[in-house]
Amino acid sequence: MRQFAFFVSAFVVLFGSLARAQQVDIAVGGGTLLSPTQPTDSVNLQAPPEKNGTYINVSGDFVRVKRHLGLQFETAWRYHKGAYPDNGETYRPFLNDVNVIFQQRFSGKIGADLLGGLGIASTRFYGLSANPCLNPAIGCVNFTGSNHFMEDLGAGLRYYVWRRFFVRPEIHYYHIQNNQEFNSGNLFRASVSIGFTVHPNP
Repeated sequence: MRQFAFFVSAFVVLFGSLARAQQVDIAVGGGTLLSPTQPTDSVNLQAPPEKNGTYINVSGDFVRVKRHLGLQFETAWRYHKGAYPDNGETYRPFLNDVNVIFQQRFSGKIGADLLGGLGIASTRFYGLSANPCLNPAIGCVNFTGSNHFMEDLGAGLRYYVWRRFFVRPEIHYYHIQNNQEFNSGNLFRASVSIGFTVHPNP
């Protein structure tokens, strides 16, 4: 929740000053993670696939209307911890990225979002042997973290259902560098977002 609060605060501060010259959108959604699975994972004791689970995503963008280009910021995280097989650990991935976005309106209600950029894949592992947090007020940490650089691509189709509110089914591809905790660095996230255009296309 701290990451979510930080993201929203940073978005409001940064984009509030830019709203006059840009189209500004914010969105929140949910989806799941997809990843290739090798049929011999359990036999060869390979790392497990990073897939399934419910992922919450929050995004914001600002776009120069005449050029259709802008910047987009997004974070997505697994809502419930996943079970890491064999060792009793649980884990929660966070996917944070900054993208160049291209927006195109096809009509008054329908448009497309295409994006690509860079980010950090951060996974928290919660082990059974982790020290209990006896006093949360002093900032106890009961997990270990693993961070990897990543590239990402995404596409979404937005439909304005009412005034400035839109629904956007979307697909994202992540290429995570050295993702050795899982059996593949190639991930797909399918989701649906509900958004609001703060500053409309003039």
